[in-house]
Amino acid sequence: MSLYDDAVLVLKGYEDQPELRQAYLDHLAGHPDGLWKACHAGHITASALVIDPEGGRVLLTLHRKLRMWLQMGGHCEPGDSSLAAAALREATEESGVSGLSLLPGGPVRLDRHPIPPPCHWHFDVQYAVVAPPDAAHEVSDESLDVRWFGYDEVAEVADKSVIRLLEATRARLLTTG
Repeated sequence: MSLYDDAVLVLKGYEDQPELRQAYLDHLAGHPDGLWKACHAGHITASALVIDPEGGRVLLTLHRKLRMWLQMGGHCEPGDSSLAAAALREATEESGVSGLSLLPGGPVRLDRHPIPPPCHWHFDVQYAVVAPPDAAHEVSDESLDVRWFGYDEVAEVADKSVIRLLEATRARLLTTG
């Protein structure tokens, strides 16, 4: 199955945020290259919130260009077999944590946000990944810092999109835990 086919299948199976989900599907239907950074009308991205449920904390990156605390994530690459694989790859690369595992249930949220030219939109498909106990992290070239934050600290450092992702992830933990 191609990454494009996987993205369509994942989005069709995602039951929340119906209007936004449809906007993602419409984007892909109108842009066969809509998964790739070269699509200047916007493109699908994959991200993952790294969580330590036992410690009640999340690992965020201080993004080098945006200078904001965010979840790990980025552009799909030709070697990615699925959106979930892209999110897991990005989380591993940007956190330096090995042994991450996807939280069951597929994407946790969708978040469409504008990006400065030449691109117009990121259609982010957001997952959550669970870190192994005592996970060691590293700062990547894309980050200024990587740091653990308690669930109750996230609102003090991150924007509303990260807060909503954390809330949705915690709700998913309650249903899968």
